[in-house]
Amino acid sequence: MVRSLRNAGGVLLLGASAAFMSGCETAAYYAQALRGQAEMWQATRPIGVVMADPAAPQALKGRLERAIRIREFASSELGLPDNSTYRGYADLKRPYVVWNVFAADPLSIKPRQWCFPIAGCVVYKGFFSRDEAEDYAAELRRAGDDVFVSGVPAYSTLGYLDDPVLNTFIHYPPAELARLIFHELAHQVVYVRDDTAFNESFAVAVEREGVRRWMERHGSAAELEAFRLSQQRRVAFYAIAGKYRQRLEQLYASGLPGGEMLLRKKAVFDELAGEYDALKQSWGGFKGYDPWLGSGANNASLASVAVYTHLVPAFQAMLEAADYELPRFYAEVKRLAGLPKDERQARLARLRDAYIRASSG
Repeated sequence: MVRSLRNAGGVLLLGASAAFMSGCETAAYYAQALRGQAEMWQATRPIGVVMADPAAPQALKGRLERAIRIREFASSELGLPDNSTYRGYADLKRPYVVWNVFAADPLSIKPRQWCFPIAGCVVYKGFFSRDEAEDYAAELRRAGDDVFVSGVPAYSTLGYLDDPVLNTFIHYPPAELARLIFHELAHQVVYVRDDTAFNESFAVAVEREGVRRWMERHGSAAELEAFRLSQQRRVAFYAIAGKYRQRLEQLYASGLPGGEMLLRKKAVFDELAGEYDALKQSWGGFKGYDPWLGSGANNASLASVAVYTHLVPAFQAMLEAADYELPRFYAEVKRLAGLPKDERQARLARLRDAYIRASSG
């Protein structure tokens, strides 16, 4: 805990000082971040203490035992950092830890960026309060942007703080819990400032390989079936989001007058809604992806999906080239991370395209 507080002071004070140099609005934003992080510290107890608490529900203790096993597997079998991350537990009394706001120009699928100390530039702005997130989203909408607000169950402080297991995700099925823990720990292996797509796609590649190994080792028949169904839905979700994102990219690059593009944009999203409704019917009415593809879908919601998926095929190609040896894979990703951004992106694009061609051939 001493280590955590020292790191916290360094990171958060840096943020606060930058805020006050940037104006009152930015200062207010960093103040809510300080409050939110402080509330999390105050709510966090070591998992061992929770397990020994007679008042703690047995169901919670069982889930925490599973989280401990997943956490140990992450370090012993996947080579992810063995530190104090996910060694504590906090009940925040709300469904999400933060709410992220994504925005895009009405005639662009490229997400807007916000820049911060430590994290660099990212394609979302996070708030510990849903009301504050919605207020900010309303400002962006009034300015004309397409906007998407997404509740987030977890985030990484990149090892600067001891991120706890949270009530926002401890109830997840085993495979989903493992996926989240592996994903967030992967950010501590490699993180590149100002390159959200690189960071998130790498973490998705790690989570997928990690969950595959975890389920092969520890999954029951019922858990494997639930995981298989979840994966099928996720693949279909990514496919439909990618399909319509590509169509919109082509539309926005067409050079048509703005008014004509807006009309065609509406037609594209109407078609997306119809195809997504049919997909849900094939799922028996499962609505888990409504926030991204439902009636409110827009440029920002599709852009938020692309952040996590666009470069995954490139990292999958790198993992295969490393014969699925994770230390070799991590080392190659670190070398790639050290390249200039333009060179890194060009190499990833080549890897991605080659992998997709090989997979579809």
